[in-house]
Amino acid sequence: MKQFLKISLPFVFLGIAALVAMGMFASRPEAKFVPPPPPTLLVEVAEIGRKPVTHIVRSQGSIAPRTETTLIAEAAGQIVEVSPNFVSGGFFRKGDLLVRIDPRNYASAVKRAKADVARAATQLETERGLAAYAKSDWERLRSVSPTRGAGTDLALRKPQLREAIAMVQSAQADLEKAEGDLERTVIRAPYDGLLRQKIADVGQYVNVGGQLAVTFAVDVAEVRLPVTQQDLRYLDIAKLRANEDLNVSLKAKLGGGEFEWVGVIDRSEGVFDPTSRVLYLVAQIEDPYDLSESGRMPLLMGTFVSAEIQGRAAGNLVMVPRHAMQRGSTLWIVDEAMKIYPRDVNVVRRDEDFVYISEGVEIGERYCLTPIDQPLPGMQIRVASSSS
Repeated sequence: MKQFLKISLPFVFLGIAALVAMGMFASRPEAKFVPPPPPTLLVEVAEIGRKPVTHIVRSQGSIAPRTETTLIAEAAGQIVEVSPNFVSGGFFRKGDLLVRIDPRNYASAVKRAKADVARAATQLETERGLAAYAKSDWERLRSVSPTRGAGTDLALRKPQLREAIAMVQSAQADLEKAEGDLERTVIRAPYDGLLRQKIADVGQYVNVGGQLAVTFAVDVAEVRLPVTQQDLRYLDIAKLRANEDLNVSLKAKLGGGEFEWVGVIDRSEGVFDPTSRVLYLVAQIEDPYDLSESGRMPLLMGTFVSAEIQGRAAGNLVMVPRHAMQRGSTLWIVDEAMKIYPRDVNVVRRDEDFVYISEGVEIGERYCLTPIDQPLPGMQIRVASSSS
């Protein structure tokens, strides 16, 4: 009997445990399903406001001189002297001596011309005296014979006198030419400028018409700025037609820093480029090399600059960062329940930084600054930061 109980009791306990487990499983409480909250996006929002806007048209170009000259030799000979500033990059003032050509042959020509003038003047005085004697002799002859008529020009030596006068004038013209040739052996600076390229130097023989150097004036620099037909509507066309100045700001990065210069739009070139379909506006900058020593950075020729041309006033507009409206004219408005809804707005203009809106929104409304991939109306959001 004891042996039977010893063997059967474990099976009895296992059965009881199974029954208890089955009862507990059958009496378990039913699990309640709680739906997860809808996902919310963390975005930045901004408050809508209006401010007066003046359109800016952006362009770019390279600085070039307004006046550039190739110096040409007007006299033939050997170069015997050049200025210490007659080097590439050398500055000079108007009237400074740049190059001197050997003047000896031209000085000799001046002496010969002066001698010819003196000889012609002597001949003229001689002819005047002979003409006076001829006239006196003819008057005495008429007093003896009153029936004689007026004396002929040849008898009064008038042709000879006219020839002597002509010889004097010819000699004087030759002297003026010789003196001019002598003066042209000295090449002087036509303006305040800088020497871009030196072509000839001391000891070199040059002929008439030979190139000596390339120079440019440093009083005014210019830059050609291309403007599209679409951007022209943001400029004051009336001022352009009247040749009135438009302000322009030029910027360039030099030596790790950004520098700015102020200029004016002096004129337009008047035609659209047939290839690029742009109109070139010409901006001028006074004293680009800062010779007046005002302390600003010199604007070197050839510098590539970005330009901002002052346009016409556009009134009070809403300025929205461009990344908030990447496409189309839909702005996503944030309501009080922190949900977003699309709003169609009237876009006046887009530039590199902003979208300008005239109608469709109210001051004080908030909009979503963060670009959302595939946004849906009524989507819940959370605000990371807010700005105006």
